[in-house]
Amino acid sequence: MASISTSTRILPYIISSSLVRSRASPLLPHQFSRRSFATPATEKQQPRLRLGSTAPNFTAKTTQGDIDFHQWIGDKWAILFSHPADFTPVCTTELGAFAKMKAQFDERGVKLIGLSANDLSSHARWITDINTLSSTTLTFPIIADPGRTVAWLYDMVDAQDTSNIDTKGIAFTIRSVFVIDPAKKIRLTMMYPASCGRNTSEVLRVVDALQTGDGKGVTTPIDWRPGEDVIVPPSVSTEDAQAKFGSVREVRPYLRFTNVGK
Repeated sequence: MASISTSTRILPYIISSSLVRSRASPLLPHQFSRRSFATPATEKQQPRLRLGSTAPNFTAKTTQGDIDFHQWIGDKWAILFSHPADFTPVCTTELGAFAKMKAQFDERGVKLIGLSANDLSSHARWITDINTLSSTTLTFPIIADPGRTVAWLYDMVDAQDTSNIDTKGIAFTIRSVFVIDPAKKIRLTMMYPASCGRNTSEVLRVVDALQTGDGKGVTTPIDWRPGEDVIVPPSVSTEDAQAKFGSVREVRPYLRFTNVGK
């Protein structure tokens, strides 16, 4: 897959300006031939990212050097999470919290990488502030994305609206989370508005759920945490589940629990 550099262009596809309409003249269904967001200065098509899609590759400058995203992931899991801007209050608290939890992600073979819509010099000053305010040491890389290149590529933007277009005419970057597996597949996404901070414990919890599901062939119920009962998938018979897991507790024929430990 071709890489996309944050120092060059955002996306190679341009849609017809005839598809741009005012709020008074909305697009008709047949006119949604390509998925895109427009700023006053430009129109850029975005890839359609779904669970199971290959995470788009890109090259970028980070606080730990230049990277090719797929090469940087290697054979690990990865969490890519975006921030609207440096030196903003919610983002500062989030990065401090992720920094404190990095060891827990490391134990699970998960690499963290942040993104913020500012340059490297700003990132360096901001990290100093984060470390001081959160009493931590931030050691994972942060992508410099002042042109919103990666933000556009991953659809980490709010809908077009004059209230969230900054002075450069670029849509505001939101708080997105992408959990990506070693095969470079997008396994889970979360999207938060800029005003709402994320729950770092929930990010860790869903990593545990995904890895347990992959490793044990089970599914996980609401609010599940490691060590609690898991669900036997409907595709597995009770007899096969008993042979594989041992004890199986059947609440309904379609709802059966077992335990696979931590």
